Amino acid sequence: MERGEVKVDKWGYEVNTSSDACISAINAFYVQVLSYGRGRSVILEAPTHDSNCVLANILAAHFLCSSDPSKAHPYLQAANSRLEQATPYEKAVFDSVNYLISGDRDDDVAFELHSKLLKCFPKDLVSLKRAQLLCFYMARNDLSLDLVQQVLPSNQQEEYVYGLLAFPLLELGRMAEAENAARKGYEINKQDCWTQHNLCHVLQYECRFKEAVEFMESCSSSWDSCLSFMLTHNWWHVALCYMEGYSPIERILEVYDHHIWKELEKVDTFGPEVYLNALGLFLRVHVRGQMDAFEDRLQTLARRLTDRANWYIDWQLDVLVLWALANTGEISEAEELLKGLKSRFSKMNKKKQQSMQSSIMLAEAMYEYGKGNEKHAMELLGPNFDADNCKTIGASGEQVDVFNEVWYCMLLNNGQATKATEVIEKRIKARDGIPFLWRLLERGYKQTGRPEVAIASEKARGLETAYFS
Repeated sequence: MERGEVKVDKWGYEVNTSSDACISAINAFYVQVLSYGRGRSVILEAPTHDSNCVLANILAAHFLCSSDPSKAHPYLQAANSRLEQATPYEKAVFDSVNYLISGDRDDDVAFELHSKLLKCFPKDLVSLKRAQLLCFYMARNDLSLDLVQQVLPSNQQEEYVYGLLAFPLLELGRMAEAENAARKGYEINKQDCWTQHNLCHVLQYECRFKEAVEFMESCSSSWDSCLSFMLTHNWWHVALCYMEGYSPIERILEVYDHHIWKELEKVDTFGPEVYLNALGLFLRVHVRGQMDAFEDRLQTLARRLTDRANWYIDWQLDVLVLWALANTGEISEAEELLKGLKSRFSKMNKKKQQSMQSSIMLAEAMYEYGKGNEKHAMELLGPNFDADNCKTIGASGEQVDVFNEVWYCMLLNNGQATKATEVIEKRIKARDGIPFLWRLLERGYKQTGRPEVAIASEKARGLETAYFS
């Protein structure tokens, strides 16, 4: 390889190309990935400037695998055909991405390939982000943390790295460290929506709801350039903070109408990303018995969800869609979706099936719950259900926690008040500032004749006026 053919990318790593425009497009893609930007398709420009660039082609193939899979193969083929001319960095990226997008991959092998890449090329934060997403779907936030700590010495003052550090910390319950990391990242780049998001996670978990809302709303003008998922997800957090802090339902409705559903009016929106956050909010509203305030909005959404183009994109979305379809009377469609999920599960290798067992069980339970068959749903979840064991649907602790709330309510509604009070008490020890949990505990105490009912009631009343009154 002649010296004139080599240029360096944003990280300072060598890429075999003579095209400045190709490198510029690759660097722009890096920024779009790390900032959750709407312009990630810029990577498709890179191969047009240099069709022989391995890095340009493999990154384009990876992008298309999620956005338009039928178009990915030519880019993968182009990258593979020029591999002998690639730099060591390009080869490492190719190996990790090529395996990641292969059929029936072993997640542990995919992780090891990324870990090896990052040991040699620790400044590549996009490969770190890609590896962290893999860890997220493996429900292995410990591995995600290991990776970011591995590369941190090489990226002390890099924007985005502290947001990448904060998320696995908060998912592992290390909230003080997560807050410190998020605040450090925010000081480096106040426009980093992932750092903003992670700081909100911490504030929300610690029941600092008003502080979280004020912070996020002050940041919200920086979200306009974000992907549909990130924009609506940040507003989902805002809505949840209002909800958990017992703000009037009208405020939550306003957030939904003006910041979540409204995203669908944009020409470049991706509907399923919006539906995921909308459904995550609706299920919490439903559990709290406040769906009447949302009138026909769930029905409106459910009609869109009968379009099967929205299925099988994301397990968490599929689980929520099952509930929504069943709840709104679209039983045949829900049955078809569940049948498809079971078929996909049956085709997984045994190792993958083991990791997804709790997820397929949750899917069936939410289908039954949506139909109103609470006893059957409760039996499917079992007596020791913990939604944290279902993170392999691709969800954070905050996202899966609603399934714990569903379970608590089913226990209280079906003669299992003793069990309900036991698990709710345990949850309150971890987060004692949520009025709804104290109201559930009050119900449990009433049903079991416990004398602490007055204490729970008083605690709930105090918290209902503590945040936004």
